[in-house]
Amino acid sequence: MKKINKINISLTIILFCFGIVYGQNEGSEFLIHNIIQKKTDSIYDSLVNIRRHFHEYPELSAQELKTSKFIEKYLSSLGLEVKTNIGGYGVIGILKSGNSGKRIAWRTDIDALKTNFEEIVDYKSKTEGVRHICGHDVHTTIGLGMANVLASLKANLNGTVYFIFQPAEEINKGAKSMINDGLFDIISPDEIYSLHVNPMPVGAVSAKANEVYAYVKVIKITFKNQDTSTDKIQFAKDILLKQMNIESDSKFWNYQNLGDPEIGLSNRQSIYQNYLIVDQNFKIEENESEISLEAYLTGTSKTKLDSLLQKVKSQIIDSDFKNQLVSVGFTNEYQTVKNDPILTEKSLAIISRIYGEQSVSPIYGVVPNFNDDFSNYQKKIPGVYFFLGASNFQKGFIAMPHSPNFAVDEECIKTGVKYFSSMVVERLNSR
Repeated sequence: MKKINKINISLTIILFCFGIVYGQNEGSEFLIHNIIQKKTDSIYDSLVNIRRHFHEYPELSAQELKTSKFIEKYLSSLGLEVKTNIGGYGVIGILKSGNSGKRIAWRTDIDALKTNFEEIVDYKSKTEGVRHICGHDVHTTIGLGMANVLASLKANLNGTVYFIFQPAEEINKGAKSMINDGLFDIISPDEIYSLHVNPMPVGAVSAKANEVYAYVKVIKITFKNQDTSTDKIQFAKDILLKQMNIESDSKFWNYQNLGDPEIGLSNRQSIYQNYLIVDQNFKIEENESEISLEAYLTGTSKTKLDSLLQKVKSQIIDSDFKNQLVSVGFTNEYQTVKNDPILTEKSLAIISRIYGEQSVSPIYGVVPNFNDDFSNYQKKIPGVYFFLGASNFQKGFIAMPHSPNFAVDEECIKTGVKYFSSMVVERLNSR
């Protein structure tokens, strides 16, 4: 606490001596962001140690007790107001500047995955069958680093920053649990932001307006369970597979190519645009009277997915199986992250202006077969979800979440803390 107070006092003196208390003139912007960069550099080694601690002691969704205790202790040491056990092991850190301004929320997911994938780093998981191969250990560390940096600037900020550390993202329950447990009775943000590491090169961030992940629906086709059941199910499979517009030998299916500058998300001709795919792990259920087939459909266009229902039904009605059809319908639909277009443009412009055009990498495609329950917050508050490049191909680090060889260049921690601390500061002072 004493160290933090000294930093606050010294920063205020520095700003005063320059005659540019933040917000009074143009030069103050670059001074405060220079301080953010230096502060981040000074704590970087400690953040790497924190990240490796989380990596060695991962916890599954809804079991993040030790992780949440660590977060609570760290935030408290910074002088933040801390709320715990929100929606399970959720933690909220509240940084009040004491000055009027916006209320900005930064959300971080903290859970790990159940897997026995072999790790390629020395600081391996000490928890059998549990790994941080989605990067949430990095996300948590960046959130703590931002809290540290912004707390040191408290006297020179406006508004309030809420740091949300959310459990159970991997099972798509954490956001809803926190909201249902009164998250927005405790905090009242004007805007909300989050990030996820991705396989693009370290040193740049990306975002796009509207959808960043594809839409996913589960279709179910049910027939009467009579003779030729096998033929009916194969016919239904064939109808669905014909809707796909991605060839089986396409580079599309290797999701490490999402970061490929020639065909990945950052290329205007990205292969991850305008697609519709069908998961061929079909689920078949049968009883005495009925037999059904379920399949996951993934596509960039919600309209095309919705129209598929009638298309499938029409083709079955026009077939020899029309009298055996019971129903065609969607049994489940997954929400997708949709970025607020205005905030996306403004936040990326801030990062680009302060850290240079190379700091922002445009994206044109939409990520398949992944999603994030951050969408639950976006239904209530305008927000932006960023991708943070974390790969270093020369070092052999490819940050493809959920993959056996998942690894990040830890420089992405420094990038994340700097870029997003600066972005939050600017948004706090925006009108």
